[in-house]
Amino acid sequence: MAGDRIPHFQNEDGHASIEIGVKEFMCVGANPPFDHPHVFLDMGSDAEKVCPYCSTLYRFNDTLDAVTTIPAGCSFRQLVA
Repeated sequence: MAGDRIPHFQNEDGHASIEIGVKEFMCVGANPPFDHPHVFLDMGSDAEKVCPYCSTLYRFNDTLDAVTTIPAGCSFRQLVA
């Protein structure tokens, strides 16, 4: 588990909800420079979680992998210098 990267998601387009294939993840809000603090969220036994910063509703979808989202394009890939 130490080598696993926690998936990060963004909501640049202001979607009401985003379906994701993981229950532990980071929300960054919009893309930088308009992002909020990158917050770790854990759904636990629930199937959805609301980000306390941007109010994005994340819904768990067990048919998705760790980086695929519905709507598409909400995965965030941090640029490394």
